[in-house]
Amino acid sequence: MARTGRPKSENAKKKVLSIRVDADTYKRLCAYAKANKMTITDVVLKGLDKALSDS
Repeated sequence: MARTGRPKSENAKKKVLSIRVDADTYKRLCAYAKANKMTITDVVLKGLDKALSDS
């Protein structure tokens, strides 16, 4: 019997982070994501990658 469901990813994201931001920061984040046709998660991951590669 064939396995069903979503195929396994090479780089599975198993860790969950939760942050709290003020309303203005959230609006800016949403506007940036929409303008660049990205998800909020993609924007945050891109920012983290940039911050971590600069150090």
